[in-house]
Formats: sequence, structure tokens, C-alpha cells
Amino acid sequence: MKKILLTLSLVALTVMTAVAQDVTGKWKTLDDETGEEKSIVEIYKQNGKVYGKVVEILNPAKKNANCDKCEGAEKGKPIFGMVIIKGLEKDGDEYNGGTITDPNNGKVYKCYIELDGPNKLDVRGYIGFSLLGRTQTWTRVN
Repeated sequence: MKKILLTLSLVALTVMTAVAQDVTGKWKTLDDETGEEKSIVEIYKQNGKVYGKVVEILNPAKKNANCDKCEGAEKGKPIFGMVIIKGLEKDGDEYNGGTITDPNNGKVYKCYIELDGPNKLDVRGYIGFSLLGRTQTWTRVN
């Protein structure tokens, strides 16, 4: 009986740990230059890939901002509601193979994301090789 309880406890702990360390959920973003809180991005899975959508803009002066520097279908669209992370696929401990859009400059970068503990997410946008880019650390919002 003790072995069964121990086994069930270990299984439950493993499942809870796996769920707690998922990239999906809401994440607070920060401005690289000022350190100011910018937005809340909700990361979700759809058809086996990971996406991130701006669900809240924290600066009241920018709540109605549009992506005027974006190209294509996103040009001039509101940043609120914009899907900025697209098409990431799980590869070991990270998700990669997709893109991230910077609404400030309208540029689209290759992207990978990786958890740094249960409540921090490293988000890297880059051109060409991952060495040529920048990383932001987002914090989980409960």
C-alpha cells in the first residue's frame, strides 16, 4: 500500500511540475531601453505550434497605438490584439522555428523562447544566427 501511495505521489508531482513549466499563459514584457513594463502577451498553442498575442497594453498613452511600421497585412493594425509570436515548435527545452514582430519598428525576426524557471521566459529575436539578436526576459502573470 505504501508503494502505491508513493508511486501515485511521484506521478502527481511529475504532472504538476510539467504543467507548471509550460510556456503557455500570460507574460509581462519590458522595454529593453527603459525597463518600463510594456504589455501582457498571452502565449498559446494552436495546431501543435506556439503563438503569442498582445492582450493588454500597460502604458495608457499607447493603448490605441497601431503598428504603422509593420509591413503586409499588419500595417496600420492595432498593436492590441496583434499576434506577435508565430509558429514556434518545441525542440527540447526551447521553442523555435517561428518569428516575432517588434511593433515598435515593424521588423520581423526569427525567434526562440525558453523557460528560465517556472515564472521567467527568455524571448530571443534575431537575424540570421541567434548570436545576432537580443533577448528579453518576460515574467509570468498570474
